[in-house]
Amino acid sequence: MQLEIVTPEATLFKGEVTSVAVPGLEGEFQMLDNHAPIVSLLGKGNVKIYGEIKLDKAVSSRFSKDEKGVTLLPINSGTVEMNNNKVIVLAD
Repeated sequence: MQLEIVTPEATLFKGEVTSVAVPGLEGEFQMLDNHAPIVSLLGKGNVKIYGEIKLDKAVSSRFSKDEKGVTLLPINSGTVEMNNNKVIVLAD
């Protein structure tokens, strides 16, 4: 599935991932390949990106990895949309 993470400053990531988990207002939820369409508000927490990804050097300092090798991006708030196997995270 395709993932795109956009902030007011820049597009932080655009590429193929295995799955992505986001901090919804009512708790974390994960979207897998061929997930049903969804639009949701996001709260403070980490966007968790599963799969081998390559980050642009200009933005890589904003990301970290957990002990299992999952890529993490801390956010304060945002919106997520999943449609046609593409996830777009608008993060702040």
